[in-house]
Amino acid sequence: MHAMQYELTLPADYDMDVIRARVARVKPLLEDWEGLGCKAYLVRERGVHGSPVNQYAPFYLWNTAEGMNRFLWGGPFQRLVDDFGRPAVRQWTGLAVAEGGGARPAFAVRRRQPVPQGVELTPLMEDAAAATERLAAQEGAVLAAAAVDAHRWELVHFSLWEQDTPAADGDVFEVLHLSAPGRDRLPRGRQW
Repeated sequence: MHAMQYELTLPADYDMDVIRARVARVKPLLEDWEGLGCKAYLVRERGVHGSPVNQYAPFYLWNTAEGMNRFLWGGPFQRLVDDFGRPAVRQWTGLAVAEGGGARPAFAVRRRQPVPQGVELTPLMEDAAAATERLAAQEGAVLAAAAVDAHRWELVHFSLWEQDTPAADGDVFEVLHLSAPGRDRLPRGRQW
């Protein structure tokens, strides 16, 4: 599993209904995208849930590198580049995925944290995988995932929630839509 996210930080007075209309228009493009586990179309609005910015920041869990690469190199990503410029695309290697009991996500939480120098990596990654299971077991959780960027040595914890008061710490996003053609094929549990 591969995790991926890019962020478009928009002006403070940006009309976020433009992004909502864009998502409504483009969401059918990924409803059956081969290799995609799920894509959460995420927004943050300045002043809502503690957000300092207006932002469009979709988060992806990919089953295959081929599906991710087809998306980036000639897929729908080019439309975004044409409209907004090319954003930096963050990628993390999957550590764990766990399904929650919730049905339809309304909010997402993303927490990034550095991997400290001098710690043994195996126990830290085992703790991240266990935290994913615990997070998914919380009431209202739809899905939880953990991944690591071994270049920047950063962990990312991502979770989807039914309610607007998620039981997780981090940046809170509104979920405008969830495309999940391969969600059932995302590898469950620890991924090493």
